[in-house]
Amino acid sequence: MALRRITLRDFVIVQALELDLSSGFTVLTGETGAGKSILIDALQLVLGARSDAGVVREGADKADLCAEFDCPPHLQPWLEDAGFDIDELLLLRRTVDSQGKSRAWINGTPATAAQLRTLGDSLLDIHGQHAWQSLTRPDSVRGLLDAFAGVHTSETAALWAQWRKDQKALEQARLAQANLQQESERLQWQINEVDKLAPIDGEWEELDAQHKRLSHAQALLEGAEGAIQALQDEDAGALTGLARAHDLLQSHEHIEPEFAPLADILSSSLAQASDVLHSLQLYLRHVEIDPQRLAELDTRISLWMTLARRYKRTPAELPALHQSWKEEMRRLDAATDLERLEAAEAASAKAYHASARALSLGRAKAAPKLSHAITQAMQGLGMEGGKFEVSMTKASEPSHHGIDDVVFLVAGHPGMTPKPIGKVASGGELSRISLAIAVTTSELGMAPTLIFDEVDSGVGGAVAETVGRLMQQLGSDRQVLAVTHLPQVAACAHHHLKVAKRKSPNGTTSAVSTVQGENRVAEIARMLGGERSTQTTLAHASEMLDLAAVAREGHG
Repeated sequence: MALRRITLRDFVIVQALELDLSSGFTVLTGETGAGKSILIDALQLVLGARSDAGVVREGADKADLCAEFDCPPHLQPWLEDAGFDIDELLLLRRTVDSQGKSRAWINGTPATAAQLRTLGDSLLDIHGQHAWQSLTRPDSVRGLLDAFAGVHTSETAALWAQWRKDQKALEQARLAQANLQQESERLQWQINEVDKLAPIDGEWEELDAQHKRLSHAQALLEGAEGAIQALQDEDAGALTGLARAHDLLQSHEHIEPEFAPLADILSSSLAQASDVLHSLQLYLRHVEIDPQRLAELDTRISLWMTLARRYKRTPAELPALHQSWKEEMRRLDAATDLERLEAAEAASAKAYHASARALSLGRAKAAPKLSHAITQAMQGLGMEGGKFEVSMTKASEPSHHGIDDVVFLVAGHPGMTPKPIGKVASGGELSRISLAIAVTTSELGMAPTLIFDEVDSGVGGAVAETVGRLMQQLGSDRQVLAVTHLPQVAACAHHHLKVAKRKSPNGTTSAVSTVQGENRVAEIARMLGGERSTQTTLAHASEMLDLAAVAREGHG
């Protein structure tokens, strides 16, 4: 089971329709112009076909179409990634208003027409004179052969992606080689320039402090000597004055107790002033004016300043800048390692081609078998002497699916040269070839629902019976829907739907109903002999249905 239900509102000439579908082979019949293909048109629209305002029933605001499918397990990851709810059933809905504006939903969530088309390829395969889906798309043709051969392209596709990645890295490295070389030379020159300085973190601050001391050495000496003089002058020195004040307060503290703490403060001040004097004397013994060291510092500081101005940085930033250039140089060296990149590209190319050759070998073994099987199926479909050929040629360029181009060729009659299937002139032949392919590959489990739109066009008699039996056979494995005008085909169906026009004061509408028993006999009789059924046509119709039922039971 695949397609469960179709619901239409105000679509073309359908006012309202709710149709439950069954598994097996279902046929749709009706008078010419009744709208037998209307369900197929609706399904194509709900699965992303181009829409326009013409699909809206005259006088209505919008057409509303729904299709309910069993949800194939292999579609669930795609639905999850796309943000749609996952259920056992897959509900697709599309509306088109009178202005031609279209909206779509998947399981109740807004979707795009492109997303509907993606699902459509996995849900339905429509065969008809004007709907060549599988047989004209290179991916589908190749996929059908791969399914028949039992080969998979996932490994080849992954190796292809890696090869392309390695090719791109190598190509970019080659294109950038000249620029990288120029950049490398520029960086190396800058690094060499700063190497002469060999700056170290924190060095600039220390140099600056040393230079300031040496450049002001004379003033510092004079300052220290003057401070010593001010502290220890016998008559006016600070130490002498502090000592005199301390003695005066201490000599009277037995009379005025408040003098005692003040004397203590002066005692502490005397001790601190003496320490300063001692330190200044030590400073004078060690400090000296060193013109040579000052000149060395001048030279080094000048180099720091020159490089800082050249590279528009502060002197303190030079060590970090120097280090960043070295790191960039290492990156450039890695990027210009063409040997490594070439080796990686060669290895991934070798792996891809090995996988692609194995894939090609599997296809080559299966192609003659598939050709023979479909050719055999064609013989009973009014194409005696016809030939089907799976043509494999080497692709002009390798790709994610391998190194093969796969085309279906067909010759409808003996002596004809097989040509690409899309160029065969007869629509009837294309329909029967499509049926032959569908029957031959039905066990491969591709789209769960097959739809045939007037595939029996231009055939009759024994060929029509063969078409009916083949569809009946196909219906045992897949869900098959067929629009037909041939009673031989209709009689073979498991289920029979009749499409009829109804006229009313509000206009003409189309309705679909299930026919069984006598009603089905009457419909087959109409297909045999026109609008007025006779006892003969009714008897013939009943006999056809009985024989088809026996064939179904025998096949089962």
